[in-house]
Amino acid sequence: MSETPASESTASSFPVIRRVEVNAVPRWLRGGWQDFRRGGRASLFYGVSFAASGWLMLLVFAKAYALFAGLATGFLLLGPFLTMGMYDLSRQIERGEPPRLAPSLATWRPNLANVGLFAALLVVVMLIWARASIVIFALLFAGGFPSFAEVVLAVVSFEQPEFTIVYFAVGGFFAALVFCISVIAVPLMVERKTDAVTAAIASLIACARNPGPMLLWAACIALLAVIGFATFFIGLIVTMPVVGHTTWHAFRDMVAADVPPVETAKP
Repeated sequence: MSETPASESTASSFPVIRRVEVNAVPRWLRGGWQDFRRGGRASLFYGVSFAASGWLMLLVFAKAYALFAGLATGFLLLGPFLTMGMYDLSRQIERGEPPRLAPSLATWRPNLANVGLFAALLVVVMLIWARASIVIFALLFAGGFPSFAEVVLAVVSFEQPEFTIVYFAVGGFFAALVFCISVIAVPLMVERKTDAVTAAIASLIACARNPGPMLLWAACIALLAVIGFATFFIGLIVTMPVVGHTTWHAFRDMVAADVPPVETAKP
């Protein structure tokens, strides 16, 4: 593939995707953690918003845990879009500016059409997964629709292996799909106003060129999400901002900086 640097003035031009080593992932995580600390209350705002969303879904769907499980895990599929503000906070920190919440809340405006299109795609994937989750519970969970405690017990004890394997296999498919098309897509749309299709293709190429680092990064995201759920969403206050900030560092490492085209002197 020809690796021609993208021009910042051309939103649809294709970015240069670099290869990175597996040991880059710990460096991204350190950068994400440092940005979370520097982000202060602005980063905490996003973390608290994630946790509050989990509590709200639990309250609304208190008697429908099958639907709650699908929506709660599906909510994470929207992560690349919902953490967009944290990309802007990391960009502010990168520029040596004090992190400010207000500008990060409007970071989608300069590329509204493409960000909106990508967000709509993620919402559709989330709704399909939520529906699939209900079907899996109805068909495979013994004893009808369970309570939250029964779901946790069934997964931890592996007393219903068919349900557990199918549920995580289908959920893993949706998670892998979203990860592959979005790992650097939203930062590209934020930073360079890239169109949604180009950003998604660039993410796929980034995964193809860096399978080891991407698998490790995906595992880290899954672990941080599990920590958030296992702590009754309290952990999301920290883990989700760290994921958002770390994604920015992964984007910076895998996507080469724009190089403006050199104008040749006319004779």
